[in-house]
Amino acid sequence: MFGNLFNNKTNLTLLLLSIFLLIIDQGTKVIIVNRFDLYESIPIVPFLNLTFVVNYGFAFGFLNNPSLNQIIVSVVILSIIVYFLYLLIKTQDQIFKMCLVLILSGAVGNFIDRIFRGYVVDFIDIYVFNYHWPAFNIADSCISVGFVILIFNILFLNKKI
Repeated sequence: MFGNLFNNKTNLTLLLLSIFLLIIDQGTKVIIVNRFDLYESIPIVPFLNLTFVVNYGFAFGFLNNPSLNQIIVSVVILSIIVYFLYLLIKTQDQIFKMCLVLILSGAVGNFIDRIFRGYVVDFIDIYVFNYHWPAFNIADSCISVGFVILIFNILFLNKKI
């Protein structure tokens, strides 16, 4: 099943990119957990803080409630990861592969948090005046960028999945 995934230089490059993104994601989360108290915030520039928050739900704090059944949330996320891995193995379109690698890297990074911590570590706090975007992390960024490229590719370059 995974034989054709690693059979060429492009696929190996995408695998290495995925590993690199996972290392960056997990490394930044370890730094935040080890050096920040929960809800501690450090200003970086006038529109960006590093703020340690936790997320028990889905993307950007959706359903962020520790009393929700974490097993159901984890099963849903794992199912999405498996499906996207299947698509990655089957597709020949290089842009689609790149999108899937970004999305999978982010999903796996947050899944690792959910399994080993019970929550996802978020710390990037972007704001304008008193209006804050929900805190996010490197994994969330990978997922978002992957989906934006995918949608752009479908809408403007008329590529079908």
